[in-house]
Amino acid sequence: MLSGQLPVLSAAEIRDRATHLKSTLPPHVRLIAVSKFMPAAAIRAAYEAGIRDFGESRVQEAASKRAELADLTDITWHLIGHLQTNKVRQALQLFDWIHSVDRWQLAERINTILRESDTPSPRCLLQVKLRPDPKKYGWEKAELEDALPQLDALSHLRCCGLMTILPLGLSSSEQLQVFQELRAWGEELRTKPWQQLQWQEYSMGMTQDYPLAVQAGATMVRIGTAIFGDRQATLEIHHD
Repeated sequence: MLSGQLPVLSAAEIRDRATHLKSTLPPHVRLIAVSKFMPAAAIRAAYEAGIRDFGESRVQEAASKRAELADLTDITWHLIGHLQTNKVRQALQLFDWIHSVDRWQLAERINTILRESDTPSPRCLLQVKLRPDPKKYGWEKAELEDALPQLDALSHLRCCGLMTILPLGLSSSEQLQVFQELRAWGEELRTKPWQQLQWQEYSMGMTQDYPLAVQAGATMVRIGTAIFGDRQATLEIHHD
């Protein structure tokens, strides 16, 4: 083991962590196990604990894992990472949810490919930044508000809500405030007469801040480390 790496989690440890985490969440909050950079064996262990939603950030990595786990036919796959426009066609075939529709060009590309093909539309979330953060992708609030009429005209884009990732360095009270703002904004948007856009889902909260996100009204939390351990650890899962 390299210096600074954490011990590798066994399949049993992953199952125990996943089971415990599920028990802490209200039944209406969907737990997405962030399995990016983790091997298929780790996903299988979490699956054995009852998790059915898994989040990946890279199209090629997800394709490989889906092939390895083809026998687990009831997994729901979520794309939670930045999506390049040249990977859209493949992403639409792989994922049931895309949480990271973070710009107009991407939304338009998704809509165009869906219009031209028979691919079922994944559910999509608009990724937003409610605080300045040059290291994160996403719409700024004013930018998205200006774009909403055009987004609503994309008849094949199945938009179901909002997603956010917090910038680093916020206090707990600041984290809660951002989550509350996202939920409140979505509730405000629900009052308007959209043709296509819906505001039912709020994907927010990760390992360090998910209790605050749940408190603020998250319907989905994206949790990796609390289930699978540190991603810098050696990616070898022991079977027992």
